[in-house]
Amino acid sequence: MSKPDNYKHIPVLGIQEFRKEQLAGREELLFNELLGEKHIDQPHRHDFFIIMLFDSAQGVHSIDFRDYQIGDKQVHVLFPGQVHSWHMKLDTTGYQLMVHHNFLKHFAPYFRFSFTNYINHPVIPLSDSNFSLLKYEFTAIKDELKTGNSLPELISARAAVIAAIVSKEAETVFTDYKVYQSRPRLAKFHMLVDQHFKEEKLVAFYASQLNISANYLNILCKRNLKISATQLIQQRVLLEAKRLLHSTDFSIKEIAFQLGFVDNAYFSNFFKTHTGTKPTEFREK
Repeated sequence: MSKPDNYKHIPVLGIQEFRKEQLAGREELLFNELLGEKHIDQPHRHDFFIIMLFDSAQGVHSIDFRDYQIGDKQVHVLFPGQVHSWHMKLDTTGYQLMVHHNFLKHFAPYFRFSFTNYINHPVIPLSDSNFSLLKYEFTAIKDELKTGNSLPELISARAAVIAAIVSKEAETVFTDYKVYQSRPRLAKFHMLVDQHFKEEKLVAFYASQLNISANYLNILCKRNLKISATQLIQQRVLLEAKRLLHSTDFSIKEIAFQLGFVDNAYFSNFFKTHTGTKPTEFREK
């Protein structure tokens, strides 16, 4: 990964910026094919949802600084704000739906699990039968978009089928789903951390919101998630720090302030302790 010139701000890309490449589309939805070798060397973010269906494929897809192997018969999901880049090899074949957030809400309920589950497990392998079903629905959406008077209701219905099939396959991947299902307090804790991690970093705050003691919250986390409550909070802070370091030109001081640290020295020590790298060094990678 090359160092951006002067750490120039990497813009959050909007769906309109991909109009020229679209194979078919309407205002709230684009369909593209992913054919051959493709590279994104500079990580970036989108302000829209993307679902990718890979047929025959090889390569690496980096999502929120974790590398995932691209393989045959996979679905990859990417939510607004996530940082990603990829390197696809020559014989890659895939399909991509880019979905504006206003359209996503129409079929979001058909994703059976919390979006957090999909964000934590963005790559989902498919059985042959479910791959065939998804490919049929992707193709049907493409064909409908190519008509001069495509019906959003029909496209929404097909998108809902896609969400339902992906969710069916995801159940085998989301090993933490049953934990959250059987421990609703942990599910709410995860949601609260997502909402308040910038300003609240102490376990006591979240425990009070859940009407339990900090000690009991830690016991729940260690017993069911194999990490402490503090570690879960820290992981969320670190993820956001990495996103800001790679996708903005904010100074270390500004990032520290955004993440609720009292000063940039405290933030830098926190970052190095947990990653082994200074923020400035991480940004240069």
